[in-house]
Amino acid sequence: LDLTSILDFLETANLTEINWTCNNGECITVDATTCPGTLNKSALLYTLSFFYIFIFVIGLVANSVVVWVNLQAKMTGYETHLYIFNLAIADLCVVITLPVWVVSLIQHNQWHMGEITCKITHLIFSINLYSSIFFLACMSVDRYLSVAYFTNSSSRKKKIIRRCICILVWLLAFFASLPDTYYLKTVSSNNETYCRPVYPEESFKEWLIGMELISVVLGFLIPFPIIAVFYFLLAKSISVSSDQERKSNGKIIFSYVVVFLVCWLPYHVAVLLDIFYSLHFIPFSCQMENFLYATLHITQCF
Repeated sequence: LDLTSILDFLETANLTEINWTCNNGECITVDATTCPGTLNKSALLYTLSFFYIFIFVIGLVANSVVVWVNLQAKMTGYETHLYIFNLAIADLCVVITLPVWVVSLIQHNQWHMGEITCKITHLIFSINLYSSIFFLACMSVDRYLSVAYFTNSSSRKKKIIRRCICILVWLLAFFASLPDTYYLKTVSSNNETYCRPVYPEESFKEWLIGMELISVVLGFLIPFPIIAVFYFLLAKSISVSSDQERKSNGKIIFSYVVVFLVCWLPYHVAVLLDIFYSLHFIPFSCQMENFLYATLHITQCF
């Protein structure tokens, strides 16, 4: 769910509580309130564009190397290498969409690449974002079960199970991405065009909040406890020859959990704040409006 394009679309209004008429006869009603331009949005968006370009270059090279190494070594059926391979594929697909987001960012989130490109780009991005998180959760469960319970299981049986799990992960990510993609359209106002979800008029806010909640639940509230719990269990189950090795393994496992938390917690906290703000649990203020705008843009980079 791209909340930033919605925020930019709403800002094309200079009036309070105005009815927006969307193209192709589809109408929605949203509240738009003017805030003074205290936030330098151009500077923010241009800075983020350079950051996305940097991520694109590094991510393209790094994930391509991971895919190439796994293919050359023919290790994709052993231990968690199959998950790592699929994770690299998912990350690579996300990275490939970044130039499109850069083009949109430098135009203040406007979209001039057509509705089909809007849907396809968002679908690719969303599928691979979800699958990346799901594969990280699968790796934590797999590592623990392999150490604690299935040390003597045949590698062929484990390979088949892992392949089935990978297929299920891709399918789950696909179906989780469909609802928002279905409602995506190119919407024009004041000669500016945006790629944004156009939910049913009578329940626009409910749909928006519902999709935000789905992204938080599937993207963080379910996978993070799984990752944290199973890596904690793994740390307790690893048999090592010395206390020093046990501490070393514990630090490595702890670092996995911390990295996931650092990368994903800020964004999902921002989304939750946006939900509370939309439900008026947080009173309106221009400071909060600008804070959410900046926070949602910045945390999406991670």
